[in-house]
Amino acid sequence: MVPRYVAHGYWQNRDWLIYTHLAGGPWTQDTAHVARLLGILHDQAVFAGLPDGVNGSVALEAQTEAILAVTDSAESAELMTQRPLGRVPETLQTGLIHGDPVPGNLMVHDGTLALIDWQCPQRGDPAEDLALFLSPAMQLLYRGRPLSALEETEFVAAYPDRRVVSRYFALKPWFHWRMAAYCLWRNDRRALALERAALQSIRPRTA
Repeated sequence: MVPRYVAHGYWQNRDWLIYTHLAGGPWTQDTAHVARLLGILHDQAVFAGLPDGVNGSVALEAQTEAILAVTDSAESAELMTQRPLGRVPETLQTGLIHGDPVPGNLMVHDGTLALIDWQCPQRGDPAEDLALFLSPAMQLLYRGRPLSALEETEFVAAYPDRRVVSRYFALKPWFHWRMAAYCLWRNDRRALALERAALQSIRPRTA
């Protein structure tokens, strides 16, 4: 599931980590395989020292507002008006999450998958990992195209915990809204358009 650990240490005010090289390439297809891998990850015991991840719509709202405040433009003000409606409470079902399971961090090797780039592990809501993998923007940036409806359906069907899937769908507008803000901050216009379209499909704007 992860590269084999070799050693770690501290040098010139920076932490370093060495792990074995995986001979393979970035993930490009078979979303069900990714869903099963994330299901295994989310079933692991949480170890000490992990930061808490974003949990619930109030926390997602605050994070998104902070991103939009940095951009501080007419477009960010307009995106602020697309804030999702309603509230989704925090979950007590937190666990170990990768924090950035995008296609570029999923390595295909020896017929299986492994997660690399463990810079953002957290004790968090597993729905966060689902949202990051399924994000149209992240799929475009790392794979060149968003997932098809069939690929998304296959992923959702293969993820083993239906409670997490239900929570992902409840928070989906908030995840798209936050990712749209992130794309605006990055000035990635194509990715921004995809996330805004996804948000609009869930929360149509009224006149």
